[in-house]
Amino acid sequence: MLYSAQPINLAALTPHSFVESLVHRSANRLLFILLAIYVAASFVHFVHNAEFLSAYPGLPASWSRSGVYLAWLGMTAVGAVGTWLIYRRFERVGLPLLAAYALLGMDSLGHYVLAPLSAHSMMMNATILFEVTAAALVLIEVVRRACSAYGKRPLTSAGL
Repeated sequence: MLYSAQPINLAALTPHSFVESLVHRSANRLLFILLAIYVAASFVHFVHNAEFLSAYPGLPASWSRSGVYLAWLGMTAVGAVGTWLIYRRFERVGLPLLAAYALLGMDSLGHYVLAPLSAHSMMMNATILFEVTAAALVLIEVVRRACSAYGKRPLTSAGL
């Protein structure tokens, strides 16, 4: 059956809601692009970490390949829920979740607590630093959006 007898909700098609939807989407564009880059960077780092787990200096022997992948899934789930909440316009809950997700990515700097930069291979350093940089960019955008959403402006050198 190709035709449905259900009425079309004309109120949902008003120019106001259409424009509002476009503004909401464009306001989220940068955040969603940064999140996509961060997810990719995080995935690359965790895959490298899982596949070369024994080569990473200082990591506990109790860590397993599957445990690394599960950690990535759990961490990414936090980001996915935060992203979904932002998309659904629940920013007061979504932004803190995305901040937590970004901080989880910055936790990869912990590799350098366990062993110095020089003890890691070039590829290890590249994946760690790619993830941390992407996470930091997400965190900066989340803080900027939170300050804007709550009516406060971030401090600048001119504003001090």
